[in-house]
Amino acid sequence: MTTIFLLEDDPILGKAIQLQLELQAYKVEWAQNLGEAKKRTAMTSPPDLFILDVNLPDGNGYDFCQWLRAEKLHTPVIFLTARTDEESVVRGFEEGANDYVRKPFSQKELSVRIRNQLSDTKAKLDLVRFNGVTLIKNQQVLKYGDSLISLNRREFEILTTFFEQPETIVTREQLIGRLASGDEIYDRTVDSHISHIRSKLTQNGVKGVKINSVYGQGYRLEKAV
Repeated sequence: MTTIFLLEDDPILGKAIQLQLELQAYKVEWAQNLGEAKKRTAMTSPPDLFILDVNLPDGNGYDFCQWLRAEKLHTPVIFLTARTDEESVVRGFEEGANDYVRKPFSQKELSVRIRNQLSDTKAKLDLVRFNGVTLIKNQQVLKYGDSLISLNRREFEILTTFFEQPETIVTREQLIGRLASGDEIYDRTVDSHISHIRSKLTQNGVKGVKINSVYGQGYRLEKAV
């Protein structure tokens, strides 16, 4: 299901947008202030699109968009604001916005603009995030805080499997199937790679996630407490 993250402090407008988008089969995550939006975005996989109000009780949407781009999140951003002066519009695009919708607006207009952004395949995400740890697929690395942790091909394939289905048991057979590319892979090969991944997480001080063994079944990526 396509997920849209809405940052809007007006409870009436926010609820109206949420209901309309859910009627169109979107999943909507809604935050009403900048702090909440940053916290929730940092702890979950990125959505497919952001809709950001500009004026917020603890900052503004420009700051949040700038933060998203600094975090290497290239998810499409649509600004939703009553500011109509040229300077405000230009600033929105300078901070990394993809579109700008002026209030008041119709739900039909917003829906069309959302579809246009989602149909742009170049804007598709290449990141998967779980509990503050990000797997950057096109670079084959893990990002935790300011640290980038390099992975070899097999470590990357294993972690991709875990990050795509966190807190779910992944069997050795599933991992062997993912790793096999003309090579013969054994259970001990998988165990060895997971041991190396665990070492890298420990050496780099990663606190957000852990890979647990599930006796007789396989492994599971979980939140570290």
